[in-house]
Amino acid sequence: MIQQTPQVNKFKEQLQDSLLRETSNTRTLRLAKHDHAYTCGDSDGMVYFIVRGQIKLLMLSPTGKECILAIHTVGDIFGELCLSGLGARLETAVAMEETEVKQIPSTSFIERLQLDSLFVGFVQYLAVRIADQQQVIANLVTVDSEQRLGKTLLQLARKLGKQDPRSIRIEHKISHEELSEIVGTTRPRISEFMRRFQMLGLIERNAERFLIIKEQQLTDYLARAA
Repeated sequence: MIQQTPQVNKFKEQLQDSLLRETSNTRTLRLAKHDHAYTCGDSDGMVYFIVRGQIKLLMLSPTGKECILAIHTVGDIFGELCLSGLGARLETAVAMEETEVKQIPSTSFIERLQLDSLFVGFVQYLAVRIADQQQVIANLVTVDSEQRLGKTLLQLARKLGKQDPRSIRIEHKISHEELSEIVGTTRPRISEFMRRFQMLGLIERNAERFLIIKEQQLTDYLARAA
């Protein structure tokens, strides 16, 4: 995962403040786990901002297999492809836990960016997102599935985790099935790799069943195995 710059973090904070002031055109949606913010084929013309919770974006193959494109959390925007004029949604947005989002029409979103001089920050934010997606594509083509899982765990830890003295703790529940949809392999192989990582001391589960990522050890293992 590309590390978010201070400018991008500042933009996310400024956008949240801006949307709090936008009371006439925004709508708050509260989603239960597994609820859809929108579904592939919808044409709602809305941009979404996550106030709390977690959203995954996924696409379905012709055979019905799910592919997770991204996981977004507090402060992230999703649904911004409606600004492209492509029409119907290409992906489905699903709440991974109880989630609250602000929904704003694309025209009002653009006006908000203009009013609060946030266009530069928005472009930087999108550039980081594009860099992330390019890295995901490169990993799919150039590294094996165990390496992809390791890199995915590091990405999720850096995005969703809380720093401990020697590790990163992921409190969000992410299933082996969801990891398989991100990595592009089967759930049994994910379970096999996770057991191996745990035996090697690269990851562990604490008493609360949170996933602990030993960032440096996992990074070193992936470098040696490359």
